[in-house]
Amino acid sequence: MSSVAQHGTTDFGSMDTAPEHRAPPHVHHMDAVTAYHAAKLGMWLFLATEILLFAVLFTAFAIFKWYYFAEFHAASKELNWKLGMFNTAVLLFSSFTAALAVDAAQHGQNRKVVKNLFISIACGGIFLIVKAIEYGAKYSHGMFIGGEHFHQFSNFLSIYYCLTGLHALHVVIGMIVLFWASTKAMRRMYSPVYYTPVELGALYWHLVDLIWIYLFPLLYLIG
Repeated sequence: MSSVAQHGTTDFGSMDTAPEHRAPPHVHHMDAVTAYHAAKLGMWLFLATEILLFAVLFTAFAIFKWYYFAEFHAASKELNWKLGMFNTAVLLFSSFTAALAVDAAQHGQNRKVVKNLFISIACGGIFLIVKAIEYGAKYSHGMFIGGEHFHQFSNFLSIYYCLTGLHALHVVIGMIVLFWASTKAMRRMYSPVYYTPVELGALYWHLVDLIWIYLFPLLYLIG
């Protein structure tokens, strides 16, 4: 962003070739460099609150496991670790394409931004479908909330649904954010001097990925 103050006009051409020095949107009370750093700081502070939220839930999981170790050990064996591993690979790949989208935006390659963000969004959709399949299996075996076997693993399943459900909500929000960022690429708005929405959206998506990297072994493997 050191060149954020540069201005200029060029032919828009195709979506791949955004204006090299297209100026960022004007913020009336601060210059473009300050606006960029303020937006990035705001996102990092928001991500910190999200980490604190999940940290509380992770702590609750550890406490519950300490008190109900036998139940947690048995219940974790009811989870399909292969589906969990598949979802982990899907999210890791989606973070890779999100990073590619940021790089493309920094080079004004708007078409690549759209392509890579849509791949990340599609991966998010695949993740949710697989998670729905897992929930469906639990429901069919009476292990969903209110099911005939739920009481046998009620402590584990309660926090399992809380953690994975909250994470799934974050996946949905991340998909919406990435789609919003992609609409700006469709309008050829990104250039070497303006790519903030893609960068911030990718940061949020990386957090979603990071949380699952902790959830997968915690729920599926450690038991």
